[in-house]
Amino acid sequence: MTLSPAWLDELRARTLLSALIGKTTKLQRAGREWKACCPFHNEKTPSFTINDDKGFYHCFGCGAHGDAIRWMTDQRGLPFMDAVKELAQAAGMEVPAQDPRAREKAERASTLHDVMAQAEAWFVEQLGRAEGAHARAYLQKRGISEALARKFRIGFAPDTRTGLRSALKEAGDDKLVECGLLIRPEEGNREPYDRFRGRLMIPIRDARGRTIAFGGRILGEGEPKYLNSPETVLFDKGRTLFNLDLAAAASRKANRVIVVEGYMDVIALAGAGIEEAVAPLGTALTEGQLERLWRMDPQPILCFDGDNAGQKAAVRAIGRALPFLAPGRTLRFLTLPGGQDPDDVIRSGGRTAMEALLETPEALVDRLWRHEEAALPLDTPEARAGLKQRLTEHSRAIADKDVSHQYFQDFRQRIDDKFAGPRRDWQPRTGGTGSFRPRKVQDRRGRWVDAPPPPHAATKALNQSGIGPIEARAILAGLIRLPAVIGDHAEPLSHLHFADPALDRVRTALVEAAWRGEALEDEGISTILRRVGGLDLLGKPGRANGLAFSFQRGNADPERARRDLGEVIDVMVRRSELDARIAEATARLADGTDEHAWEEQQHLQREKVETERRLSELREQAEF
Repeated sequence: MTLSPAWLDELRARTLLSALIGKTTKLQRAGREWKACCPFHNEKTPSFTINDDKGFYHCFGCGAHGDAIRWMTDQRGLPFMDAVKELAQAAGMEVPAQDPRAREKAERASTLHDVMAQAEAWFVEQLGRAEGAHARAYLQKRGISEALARKFRIGFAPDTRTGLRSALKEAGDDKLVECGLLIRPEEGNREPYDRFRGRLMIPIRDARGRTIAFGGRILGEGEPKYLNSPETVLFDKGRTLFNLDLAAAASRKANRVIVVEGYMDVIALAGAGIEEAVAPLGTALTEGQLERLWRMDPQPILCFDGDNAGQKAAVRAIGRALPFLAPGRTLRFLTLPGGQDPDDVIRSGGRTAMEALLETPEALVDRLWRHEEAALPLDTPEARAGLKQRLTEHSRAIADKDVSHQYFQDFRQRIDDKFAGPRRDWQPRTGGTGSFRPRKVQDRRGRWVDAPPPPHAATKALNQSGIGPIEARAILAGLIRLPAVIGDHAEPLSHLHFADPALDRVRTALVEAAWRGEALEDEGISTILRRVGGLDLLGKPGRANGLAFSFQRGNADPERARRDLGEVIDVMVRRSELDARIAEATARLADGTDEHAWEEQQHLQREKVETERRLSELREQAEF
């Protein structure tokens, strides 16, 4: 069985190395990389690093180095083909059947790379000749310097039918056709002719910097404005992004990646010093392109033109992305003003103007809400129900249960905030105090019913005593097991209050240690616990306390446990906030000083129920 280099590259690209290694090794985020104690030799200080962008791991202690396949063979001890088959199954790829022609195909692909390199060099040469004068003038008009043109290897295809064919005749017509450089007529015995004529030639490169296709921009009038190479052995349009090779390195420095609509936008941004931009190839973003983007940055910024076509492109991208959203993995959006494109912004205001816009990208959830809210008039109950239904369907499209739930909650809150709650017929109380009480309310179906009595004043006492010792111990045990969560959630942890003073001292000490930048690993945690007398407070780990949080289980997936612990902290903080707001609304209702207090109290009570439901789900997690 022969596996082509292209197939193996695709297998590596579809395998998230940190997720693979994280199944058996405890990882810690270190900027854009991950670190761990090396699984190949004993060490106490992490020297083992994983780089998802480059797809390799490396230990600075023992020198272990490799990719996903090497990990499976060296760490798991699998034979090469068994490692490939297991990775392929996880990636949803079929291992090629034994084919004696596979080696020949791989060798042909290598030859085609050579042909494409020769074509690129010829196009660059033509740009500098007399025939390329108007192409050079066009570049100058667009503000593209000679240095920038060289960086992107921009060339020119003369307006002749056989210029490239003649120049590369030694390669042969068959290879030129297979590369998409020539068109072979189907009828008769007509000779092949050049595909690209009278166009500015922009090379499209793979992640390794090899030219695999071209985009040709017409000079003057004519259609199509841009002509791309057809799909070939080298070029898979749905999995390729323009400028991928250069932007990958730049994105690591800039800590972001920007997606724009066209080649010229990418080149204009690069000319202004913003080099981390890529572009799809004349089509809507595909799932394969989204995966490549997320490997570069978990929150790419999609910068679409402000015109109607640009906004439709944004909505299509959201539709493609929703099923694949995950905790921390999303899209952000930048809509340019006045129908401009990035090239326009750079020309009028330079990098400063573009950076100012990039500072405040719009979250995916905000962009989706804005689109659906403006899609149709919302002046009837049916229209409002339609909005709610559409947003619910978007939430259900998200495969990740937790993210789907968060979207559902967010949309419901926005709907509640936008449309007035139940209307009331308020009847003043006697006594001339100006106070009031609800007599009738209108339910969600528009029927007038007797108002329920207000909650008992005991509501004010909710949660004043703090979080109970069982839940408090569970949270602290989780923080000690997963100390990275302390730094990530120091702010919300500072707002929690544990009923048990001793447990609350431990919580406070951990938060203060995080703010001071103390070590929160192993001996550092033990030192903090000894300092506040917390070593004997937490009891045995696991489910002995009757709860089933994932972060209490030793066999839980580390990433899932960290995510659940963070959400439990956030939910408990929200619960405490709701209790305080409910108590305030109840007090205003009792005083009769606020005619909106009853409505606010009921809304908060509903949100409290939903919060408790989510907390209950997290207590009873069954899958990890």
